Amino acid sequence: MSQFARALAIGRKDVESYYAKPPLITWALLFPAVLMLAMYLKDPGGYLAVAPGVIAMTLLFGCTSMAAIVVTFEKRAGTLRRLLLTPVTPQTIILGKAGSAAAYGLATSLVLALGLGLLLGMPLANPLAFAAGLLLAAAAFSLLGILASVMVREVFEAMTLMNFFRFPTLFISGVFMPLESFPSWLLPLAMLSPLTHAVELLRLGVSGACHFASPWIPALVLAAYVLGGWWLAIRGFRRRAGQ
Repeated sequence: MSQFARALAIGRKDVESYYAKPPLITWALLFPAVLMLAMYLKDPGGYLAVAPGVIAMTLLFGCTSMAAIVVTFEKRAGTLRRLLLTPVTPQTIILGKAGSAAAYGLATSLVLALGLGLLLGMPLANPLAFAAGLLLAAAAFSLLGILASVMVREVFEAMTLMNFFRFPTLFISGVFMPLESFPSWLLPLAMLSPLTHAVELLRLGVSGACHFASPWIPALVLAAYVLGGWWLAIRGFRRRAGQ
């Protein structure tokens, strides 16, 4: 069996054991759907301005929450230690676990986007940019969750660490207001957030508009986050996974 096949087996096990639970799926869809509906009822003509941000937010929370929880839980339960005794590499384990987290985040985000399109008439001006934004952001966010999980020992520590990152970025990444309305001193900070670049790619996919002169800019930044997250996750996993 190849390492890729082993990664698929790890991911499938995680989906069956953790992700495919009705309460988890329901909550992942209910919160962004209610938020989007509230914004639509408040301003039916302006909901498209926040739709890409809400989809990106759903992707961020879906990928990072479960990636951080699953790995930390398995470290505490000893499951990860036993997995390390099998003929799999750290890269294989990270690929499997990040892949399952990314698949969960993608599934919930796609269901939300499909609902917005069918029920509220959300257009899709650039499907390629929309797909690229979802895929690159899912990979970056899931690896971020893996990185947080290998840095701590307890589930609550992983979630606390992730919340220190996630909640501030919601307000500096163009989720609820466009980057054009940001003060000049806040823009450099916004450019450091991977969520900013995910939102802009999704906004380009939905409305055809983007803050950046070229869609390659947010795409390349997200790709850099994926590569950096992969390297840091492997490095942290090798040092701390057995703790």
